[in-house]
Amino acid sequence: MSNDIGLTDKNHECACGPDSHAAATSSTHLAPVGTDVTREHYLVEGMTCSHCVASVTEEVSAIDGVESVSVDLKAGAASRIMVVSDRPVPVEQVRDAVVEAGYTLVVG
Repeated sequence: MSNDIGLTDKNHECACGPDSHAAATSSTHLAPVGTDVTREHYLVEGMTCSHCVASVTEEVSAIDGVESVSVDLKAGAASRIMVVSDRPVPVEQVRDAVVEAGYTLVVG
């Protein structure tokens, strides 16, 4: 018996490719409590599944100073990401990381 909670991309129309779903994982790193942190929110277009989330999370997490990345996936719409860092991160670095992952940062 399978308990699908709605996170499986049954259409396999993901921008990351039809075979990428098997290895998809997502992790969020939490910032230590009581530290000075910067929280910035961004919109990213093109993400449709957990592999997309993992790709963006991995690339943005690699930016120096980033402590955590959380993604609110909105398949078919712009997804909101929150970047927690120990200092302000230039938007250009976030955009470069998102582009490296294969997606588009919405700049408003």
